[in-house]
Amino acid sequence: MSHVIRSSLWLAFFGAILAAWWIMYVMAMDMDLDLLGRPGPMGQRMADMDPRMPMDMPMARFGPLFTMWAIMMAAMMLPTLVPTLTTYEQLMVSADGTRAGWLGVLLGYFIVWVAFAALIAAAQIALLFGGVINMLGVAPRWLSAILLIVVGAFQFTRAKEVCHGVCHAPMRYFLGQWRTGFAGGLRMGLGLGAFCAGCCWGFMALGFVGGVMSLLWMGLATVLMILEKLPDIGQRIIRPVGVVLIAGGLGLAIV
Repeated sequence: MSHVIRSSLWLAFFGAILAAWWIMYVMAMDMDLDLLGRPGPMGQRMADMDPRMPMDMPMARFGPLFTMWAIMMAAMMLPTLVPTLTTYEQLMVSADGTRAGWLGVLLGYFIVWVAFAALIAAAQIALLFGGVINMLGVAPRWLSAILLIVVGAFQFTRAKEVCHGVCHAPMRYFLGQWRTGFAGGLRMGLGLGAFCAGCCWGFMALGFVGGVMSLLWMGLATVLMILEKLPDIGQRIIRPVGVVLIAGGLGLAIV
């Protein structure tokens, strides 16, 4: 029976990820965007709209934007949680971990990223009504260059090192912060989610460079965040990624 429960939960987990990616794809197509986030004729008209116009524009309201970002967090961040959940499963054998605790870790982690979705949705609304970005969440060249340089520079900071250390080696976090049961798993999941948000916030901010509905950006950011958590190469790619981002920002600033 335990194997059936385990299989069912993992299937539901990956099913949720696939569903989130499908929803994002459908949303992009409905907005007349290609995989790079570039608008077609209808999408361009949407991009050029003034958010203050007296008509219903979901991308200019917090509720729809928050929902979009929450689904995006599920699509992008849940895959990065796989090593953490499998690590917890190891402790279900060697320690007193439970399947309820496993669910608590998952829920706590996702709660943090849903909170982050609310924060970045609010930032997008502020930038939109401030005339900084357009309706599709695309930043001007100067802001895109700044974002690339800032996120690239963050890759070299102590904060990145500390947060990445927890995300990269969840076993050490579990051993130091171990709590039992669903409540204990929830508490650990909240902590892991906070460190993960501290590690990966920059990749989310880069959505404004090419447009927050760019499936290419979503895919690349997800792959980078997964690679950063892999035991063998995670530590090795942080600074090279930072160099590439800074170079991209400088290149964008001078062309």
